[in-house]
Amino acid sequence: MKVRETSEILYKINDKPPMHMSIVLAFQHILAAFGGIVAVPLVISGVLGVNTADTAYLVSAAIFMAGVTTFIQARGIWKIGAKLPCVMGTDFTFVGPSIAVGSMLGLPGIFGATVLGSFIEIVLSRFIKPLRKFFPPIVTGTVVALIGLTLLPVAIDWAAGGYGAADYGSVMNISIAMAVLIVTVLLNRYGKGFVSSASVIIGLVFGYIICWPLGLLNMQAVADASILSIPTPLKFGITFSMAAVIPFITAYLVTTIETVGCLMAVGEAAEQPLSDEDLSAGILADGVGSFLAGFFNAGPNTSFSQNVGLIPMTKVASRHVVSLAGIILVLLGIFPKVGALIAIIPNPVLGGAGIIMFGMVASAGIKTLKDVPLNNRNMIIIAVSIGIGLGVTVRPEFLSQLPDFVKSLFSSGISAGTITALLLNVFLKEEVEEVDGENYTPQEVA
Repeated sequence: MKVRETSEILYKINDKPPMHMSIVLAFQHILAAFGGIVAVPLVISGVLGVNTADTAYLVSAAIFMAGVTTFIQARGIWKIGAKLPCVMGTDFTFVGPSIAVGSMLGLPGIFGATVLGSFIEIVLSRFIKPLRKFFPPIVTGTVVALIGLTLLPVAIDWAAGGYGAADYGSVMNISIAMAVLIVTVLLNRYGKGFVSSASVIIGLVFGYIICWPLGLLNMQAVADASILSIPTPLKFGITFSMAAVIPFITAYLVTTIETVGCLMAVGEAAEQPLSDEDLSAGILADGVGSFLAGFFNAGPNTSFSQNVGLIPMTKVASRHVVSLAGIILVLLGIFPKVGALIAIIPNPVLGGAGIIMFGMVASAGIKTLKDVPLNNRNMIIIAVSIGIGLGVTVRPEFLSQLPDFVKSLFSSGISAGTITALLLNVFLKEEVEEVDGENYTPQEVA
C-alpha cells in the first residue's frame, strides 16, 4: 500500500499569516541573518581603520539596504525579485575584494565597484534559461545539502562562544547553546500552532533571558548606539574605476552561483517549483539591490542561506512574512538602538538555534537526493562535491598557494562544491540502462 506524502507547510508562498504571527516570524528571519548582515561592514571598517562614528553609520546602511533588497526579492517589483521568502544581505565573499579596493581608493572606491560590478549579475540574470539544464536534481540536491553542511561549523563556533573567543568551548557557553537547542526542539516538535512556528525566536528569547543574570549582554553597545540614522546617498562619495571592479568580478560570479543554489533551496523547502523566469528575477534582484546599495553606502547584496532552514522548522513559507522582515530591517537601519539590542545576542544563543536551522537545510538537500538514482556516477558527484566543499570550509588554507582568481572562485565551501558538482555533472557520462532493447538514462527510466 502506498502512503501518500502530504505537505507539512502551514502557510504557503502566497498565504498571509495573522499579523501578530507574521511579526514574530519576521523577527525570526532577522535574528537568523542579522549577524551576517552586520559582520561584513564591521570587518571591512576594522581593517581599513574607519572611525567609530562612520563604522556605526556603515552598519546602519548595511541593515537598511538589506531590508530594501529583501523586500524587493520577496515582494517582487515589476520583474525584479523571485517572490520567495529569501532574506538578503552582504556576503563575506565581498570582504576580500572590498579591503583590496578600499586600501587603494577608500570607501568611495568600494561603493563605485559595487555599482559597476552589479551589472555582471544584471546581465547574467538574462541567461538563466540556458544555464538551468546544468542544475538537475543531482546538482541541486548536493548544493542544498552543502549549504547546510558548510554553515554547521559556523553554528558550532557560535555555540562555543565565537571563533577566537577567550572562553571558546567553555562549559557555560556550551550549556547555554544546548539549553536553547533543547527548548527549540521541544517547542517545535510538541508545541501547537503559533508556539511551534515561533519555536526558534522563543528559544532565542529564552537564551537572551538566561544570559542576562550571567552578565553576557553588553548593554553599553545599546547605550552607545545613536537614536536615529537617516540614510544619506553618497555620504562618503563614490569613485568609479574599472581597475577597482576587477577584484569584484569573481565575487559577483561566485554569489550568482550561490544565489541560484539558495533560491532552489528555498523553493525546495517551500514546496514551490521555480521557473526560469523566477530564477532570472531572483538574480536580477541581487544585481539591482547591489546597484542601489552602492549609492546608499553599503556593499553588494545577495541571498542569505542562513534562513532556508527556518522554513521547514516553522512550516511557514509565506513570502509576506519575509517582506515584513525587509520592512523591519529598514526600520532597524534607521533606529540603530533597536538594531543594537539584536546585535548583542550572545554567540552561544545563536549557536543553539543555528545547529538546528543549518541541519534542517542539509536535511532538505538529502530529501532531494533520495529521489536521485544512487548509481556510481551520481555517488561520485555527491562524494567529490561534498568532499571539496567541506574541505575548503574547514581548511581554507588549502587554497593559500593558488592564484587569486582560483582562490576567489573557490573562496566558500558552497561555491567550491557547487562548481565541482556542475563540472562533474557535465563531464561524467550518464550511465544507461537497457529496457526492452532500448537504452535509457536512470532519469528517463524513472
